[in-house]
Amino acid sequence: MFKRLSGWADRNINARRRELRPSFLPPLMIYMAYGVSGLTNIVGTFFVKEYLGLSAEFLAALAFWANIPWVLKMPLGHLVDLLWRWKAMLVVFGAGLIALSFAIMIGLIGSTAFMRSLMPVEVWYVFSVLLLPVGYVIQDVVADAMTVEAVPKMEADGRPIGDTTLKRMHTTMQTLGRVALVGGNIAIGLINLYLFAGVEAMPVAVKAAVYQKVYAIALIIPAISVLGVGLAGMLRIREARRLYARGFSRTRVREVLDGRNIAPAPNWGLLAGSLLFVVFTVSFGLSGVPYNQEIIFAGSMAIVLFLMNRLLRVLEPQARYVLVGTAVVIFVFRSVPAPGVASTWWMIDRLGFDQHFLAVLSLIGSTLALIGMYLFRRFMAVKSIAYVIGFLTLANSLLNLPTIGMYYGLHEWTAALTGGVVDARFISLIDTALESPLGQVAMIPMLVWIANSAPHGYKATFFAVMASFINLALSLGQLGTKYLNQVFVITREVKDHATGALLAPANYSELGGLLIAANVATFLLPMAAIGFVKMTRLRTA
Repeated sequence: MFKRLSGWADRNINARRRELRPSFLPPLMIYMAYGVSGLTNIVGTFFVKEYLGLSAEFLAALAFWANIPWVLKMPLGHLVDLLWRWKAMLVVFGAGLIALSFAIMIGLIGSTAFMRSLMPVEVWYVFSVLLLPVGYVIQDVVADAMTVEAVPKMEADGRPIGDTTLKRMHTTMQTLGRVALVGGNIAIGLINLYLFAGVEAMPVAVKAAVYQKVYAIALIIPAISVLGVGLAGMLRIREARRLYARGFSRTRVREVLDGRNIAPAPNWGLLAGSLLFVVFTVSFGLSGVPYNQEIIFAGSMAIVLFLMNRLLRVLEPQARYVLVGTAVVIFVFRSVPAPGVASTWWMIDRLGFDQHFLAVLSLIGSTLALIGMYLFRRFMAVKSIAYVIGFLTLANSLLNLPTIGMYYGLHEWTAALTGGVVDARFISLIDTALESPLGQVAMIPMLVWIANSAPHGYKATFFAVMASFINLALSLGQLGTKYLNQVFVITREVKDHATGALLAPANYSELGGLLIAANVATFLLPMAAIGFVKMTRLRTA
């Protein structure tokens, strides 16, 4: 037994340690900064619920707009390839936008009257929400490309690294990228546990001070990413000096550091299509045209598919089928609609879940997601993405059932049978513990395939192509969430923050139908996509 455990540890932990390189750290710092970004999620949920009268439908529509910058990863990826020398400045610019978003929220909570005198609080909130993803997407595009650059193509003595070793190192790099994201989530879970201890019993003014403190702490997030690119520059200078000391020429040093990467020529078709995409999105977004979200999604999808078609020409035919098949399956998997914020409101109002308990769920989820990446590492390596997505679809559908059951009183029945032990919180803890290890599994095989197969000079572009396509899936999912919330109308209790007067009563009578409809879509849509790929000449990685 000890021998088997020792062998597993050597294959899954010690092997990863042996493949580590100092160059891995800078992109991991940027990923960790994005992972820590969830620090404000719980505060944001309660701020909207307690201070703003925005509907679940409006918040789903806002989430659609907040996802649009992520769709722009494709043109941004090509620009990063073209402007690779200036990647540090791009990260700094993104950090400035993130800091501005948090500063707005600090002002809204701490100086509400002053902020309201300039613009309505709801407008400030929307502005803050939309600034945040713009900053993160700029940094994420650079970090994606840095993960490829971080894996050396040659040994320090100039010998090429073998393909098998390269693939293994890319797998380690991409896995560590997910680890950094989840590690950031774990850190925020611990911080939130401390900050939200006893918050439910605090007076309103003290609670607002806690909210403001969370956003102030969040200002460290952009600082982490800036330190990451600073470290990358220092490591490059140190390595160059070491090679010069060994007698390498300037040309040879660049070959060792960059793996003979050649800057690509501008893809004018890609850039023109990207400009069209931006103009199209902004013009319709600012217009009052009915169904402008749907029009933007359809137009964006057409433009992204056009850009993908141009980029796929650099691949061999078989690789094209693999990339397209993989993209289709993951697109549908990520586009399934969700119940939206209505289910969270119900958990807060009816089940009594407070800020501290939601922080506990977040910590458990993040910790077990990190463990799950190691437990499922071999599963991800040997199984096709179609198999992985099928497994995840079935698992997600089953793990949604306890929440549906609690809406119809499952927790009351189990609490009565167990003397109050298996109550709503117990069921949610177990459900989160079972679901969380699967959270990061779907994306890693695709990222490894891109990192190992993307042509030199197109590393950021290929990552961005798939990211834009998959983020369009998230936009479609938000549209689906909006439609479900139009069919099943959920309202929370809204009170005037100053007077305490009831403005709107809570009504969760249609939440059961919403939860069931979302779960049916969660199962049927990905399974249909897998069946489609299996019946065609498309393949998955």
